Amino acid sequence: MKTGEIDQLKPFQARSIVEELRKGSVPADYVPFFSVGRDSWLTFIEDDLKNYIAEGGAKVRFLSGDYGDGKTHFMSLISHLAMQQGFAVTFVVLTREVPIHKFEAVYQALTRQLRGRFEGIGIRSLLNGWLDGLAPEKTPSSEQIGEMAEVLRNLPGMNVNFANGLTALLHNRFSPLMDGEVHDQRTADREVIFHWFEGGRMTKKELKPFGIFEVINKANSKQILNSLNVFLRHLGHKGLILLLDELETVIAQSASVRNAAYENVRLLIDNTEQAEYMHIFFSIIPDVLLSEKGFKSYDALWSRVRSIGQNKRLNYRGVLIDLHRTPLKSAELVDLGRSLRRIHEISFRWDAGEVVSDKLLKDVCKNQEKMGLLSEVRLFVKQVIRILDMAEQGKEPTETIDLDEHIISSQQEMEQEKMEQLQPSWDK
Repeated sequence: MKTGEIDQLKPFQARSIVEELRKGSVPADYVPFFSVGRDSWLTFIEDDLKNYIAEGGAKVRFLSGDYGDGKTHFMSLISHLAMQQGFAVTFVVLTREVPIHKFEAVYQALTRQLRGRFEGIGIRSLLNGWLDGLAPEKTPSSEQIGEMAEVLRNLPGMNVNFANGLTALLHNRFSPLMDGEVHDQRTADREVIFHWFEGGRMTKKELKPFGIFEVINKANSKQILNSLNVFLRHLGHKGLILLLDELETVIAQSASVRNAAYENVRLLIDNTEQAEYMHIFFSIIPDVLLSEKGFKSYDALWSRVRSIGQNKRLNYRGVLIDLHRTPLKSAELVDLGRSLRRIHEISFRWDAGEVVSDKLLKDVCKNQEKMGLLSEVRLFVKQVIRILDMAEQGKEPTETIDLDEHIISSQQEMEQEKMEQLQPSWDK
């Protein structure tokens, strides 16, 4: 555990973490504080990133686990690891606002959640950072702009529309105003170009002045994603990592929506297999592989993934990352509990050590194990936060804590979250 780093937290920061944990998630900036267990999986993922993806490889992996097994947290660990290694990363949670069956919505989310070696989040921040870095002291001349544009167009794998969009931004930012042209027009033009890079809706007429002749859609997605990756590598990134969380929510949708969703999954797999320097991770629950409404309901996808998860032995280099079959051990959960306890202490400025002891944390684990629920990390976190809350308020002395009551209450909260998450409303 990162005990020393946790001790550096300010009360407001610690409070923010606790509030997010109540909702069942961990703030992205503090993921390393909770990186217990899963070392075998992370070791092989790190090796893939360093020795395969960064050298030009491409790969798709599925992260499988039941609700509460820690899939989202593990995806956050992958994101953090990839960023440390110099990759650009985009982490998107698939929801009714970002449904996988609508490719354009997914692309927009991917570009708006992009992080890397630049300030801020999103492709707009990437592009602004690139432009700012081109003229730290002196504005490039027309000749230099032309040379930069030529370099971009000649990058291997660069799509002409993507290159022309970048060139249009160069001229928009650095070329002198033409006769009759005003700054407001430049600003409006720049917004159109940014909007295109973000996958926004617009007409070909709006784009034509910038040498862009196609809107971004499913048909050209492979070229555009690859061009984004080419540009990222041009700026010093080692590649692009896409993390798509909660794919399982599609199971609750109608057959037509499921088919469209699975077609987009197949498309992303195909794109990656023909790409370079790219890794995609999808998180799923086991039902996505087992249920008749899962992948097997769409032949074009099932023919590609049917062998996933059939091995009885764990293969840490395989396509399936199976968290449910590799749960955290009791000692690792107790270690996690200690971090939760320290963050709660800082948040509410109290001493929890004697009231919520290591023995109590171990008892929580034993109780979960007795009920066959030891693998549910989220359930453990919710229980510990609930116990800490009650103890801090002086409402529940340690000797009277009813662990069965806490586990039932925490399960009810999780079930409510799950029901809200799986509401079949995308196709209404």
